[in-house]
Amino acid sequence: MFAVLSDIHSNIEALTTVLGDIEKRGIKTIYCLGDVVGYGANPWECLDLIIERSKWCVLGNHDYAVFYEPTNFNYGAEQASFWTREVLEAEEDKQHCDKRWRFLGELPMRRTLKTKLGKGTTIIDFVHASPRRPINEYIFPDDVYTNPVKVRLLFEKVQHICFVGHTHMPGVFLDEPDFYPPDELGGVYPIIDDEKAIINIGSVGQPRDKDNRAGYAYVEENKVHFVRLEYDFETTAKKIEAVDKLDNFNADRLREGR
Repeated sequence: MFAVLSDIHSNIEALTTVLGDIEKRGIKTIYCLGDVVGYGANPWECLDLIIERSKWCVLGNHDYAVFYEPTNFNYGAEQASFWTREVLEAEEDKQHCDKRWRFLGELPMRRTLKTKLGKGTTIIDFVHASPRRPINEYIFPDDVYTNPVKVRLLFEKVQHICFVGHTHMPGVFLDEPDFYPPDELGGVYPIIDDEKAIINIGSVGQPRDKDNRAGYAYVEENKVHFVRLEYDFETTAKKIEAVDKLDNFNADRLREGR
């Protein structure tokens, strides 16, 4: 039994709510798909919690932007990256400062887990964006209709199951190709031995599926459970609005889930 988180985006209110729910369910193992930072006002608090609570994390495009340089970012996302870097560099405790930078600098692009979930061994890949371009390729639900060739090529890179984030829109892609949002699945996707799936677990800290609740997923036996949780997004939004270098749009979208 394990939980999968993604796209926290320096939203400590959402992250602590999700971690509290995971603890209540008795889940001990947490994997993170990256974008721990970016957009929000509490980067070091979120980094510290992920460092402490997750078994491991992979590299997201916003993590990359803070450690290296932002690429192909809009102005607001770019400014958030630079501001986040300033906040992390301002840490006076060298030990804590070094720990956070070391964590970001050592994040891998991909992790693979072999585990028993069904009758046989299930191979699960964990990436931030896509199995083809792990850091920054978007896989949108509409791709199954507008770009089915892209989806088929993506599935050539999938051995069995691949967990992704990046779009902040939860659901399951199958290689037919097709896409099923959690509501159509009753909130649960059963992993089938001979069925490939790319599973987007949604976003902890910045949902974009018109549902402003924090999202994550957990796996129990051979089932992936999608979870949504109410959290104090108004506090998060006001923190963003209080920082001149953070775009207020990223506060507004928390309220609207977009």
